[in-house]
Amino acid sequence: MNIKQAIVERRSVKHFDPKHVMTEAEITELMEYAILSPTAFNIQHWRFIRVQDKAKRQQIQDASWGQLQVTEASLLLVLCADLNAWEKQPERYWKNAPQDVQNFLLPAIGSYYTNHHQAQRDECFRSSSIAAMNIMLMAKELGYDSCPMDGFDFDEVAKIINLPHDHIITMMITIGKKTEDARPRGGQLALEEVFLTDSF
Repeated sequence: MNIKQAIVERRSVKHFDPKHVMTEAEITELMEYAILSPTAFNIQHWRFIRVQDKAKRQQIQDASWGQLQVTEASLLLVLCADLNAWEKQPERYWKNAPQDVQNFLLPAIGSYYTNHHQAQRDECFRSSSIAAMNIMLMAKELGYDSCPMDGFDFDEVAKIINLPHDHIITMMITIGKKTEDARPRGGQLALEEVFLTDSF
């Protein structure tokens, strides 16, 4: 499947075959492409929690106001991000770069994020969103459908997955074999309303 086709055909599917099982090879391939997503300063602060345990899945469904996709999907991912990844051995992120690049970027990371809590949080959402799109398009390439989710109790899900205190949840994604097509698109705004040149 080419990228244009995947973008057009990717829809938010809510109903999955609960009997379908994704192979470990498929899941590994999916996530190998997820981690190629770009992040600011290459800090790779996303963390992807795969929820397999049936009891935890049921708890998350309860925290998602009963949405069946949580338990019916072949794969449930909770996308999280480490707010403080920027200060956790940042040399790891540039270990293969030339020394002059490291000498410039490592201090720049500290300068950009130190005491800039809003920037730390904003980057988590930006980077997770980019990764989410990679995941959903790659899922389509592998013959699966998906749905990004924010309709859940974030605090409750954080407890269920034992979220560290310096991490946040950004969204969830369900992936599997659809049993019902997505509804027709609700209505796209005209391109000229959303695509502007130079200013509003």
